[in-house]
Amino acid sequence: MMAMAAPIPRPARYLLRFDDLCPTVSHERWQQCRALADEFHIRPILAVVPNNLDRDLRVSPADARFWRELCSLEQAGATIGLHGYHHLRQSRGRSFVPLQRSSEFAGVPSHWQRTWISEGLDILRHHGLNPRIWVAPQHGFDWNTLRALKAESIHLLSDGFARVPFVRGGLTWIPQQLWAPLEKSEGLWTICIHPNTASAAQMDALRVFLCGHAHQFTSVDSVMAEFPLGALTLAEQFHAHMAVRRVLMARIKKRFVGY
Repeated sequence: MMAMAAPIPRPARYLLRFDDLCPTVSHERWQQCRALADEFHIRPILAVVPNNLDRDLRVSPADARFWRELCSLEQAGATIGLHGYHHLRQSRGRSFVPLQRSSEFAGVPSHWQRTWISEGLDILRHHGLNPRIWVAPQHGFDWNTLRALKAESIHLLSDGFARVPFVRGGLTWIPQQLWAPLEKSEGLWTICIHPNTASAAQMDALRVFLCGHAHQFTSVDSVMAEFPLGALTLAEQFHAHMAVRRVLMARIKKRFVGY
């Protein structure tokens, strides 16, 4: 019988994740992110697009040092994430985490998902990286994605709105619930930062938060070593469901009310 999920940690623990990384990521913001990780000894999740075709991610000229820098960060304790394949969102399939209407993976036939994941992993490994965790663009993934990941020996993913890591579909889910620093009293929280779109004010807020909470930040390796893993309790499933609803309602309010 599968063990129940870990008790909610008190005080809160945090992970930091940088998304949409590719050679054309905003050079200025990415270097700021790197500097913060170095200064506060953070071991982040680095969500890397292996073969970017998304024009929105072509912010700076391709950086010839990009792959070498990622290898150095991984050697220092960062965890490399496979962030989709092309980062194109052309499917309308229903995702496990229904925050977006479009997706790169959810709803796509299983053989294509397996091909994209396999080729994406090959690209990252060709550059000397060891991708260990799945990070779905736009939170878009389904049962076919989980099966493809397991077939390619990827057993971790960064997503979900629980307050503890848990097991579902044969994979370990490390939750990701925040897009800006926010002080919490309990739980494990992943803060997702997009260097391409982060403003100067947002970067300043991240620095302030790290100044006060760096000692509460952890890493994927530490999470896997410290947290017992199992299925979520019914209470935590309800909490995660309501958290998704709150995010959706906030987005609808922002869209139609304008704030």
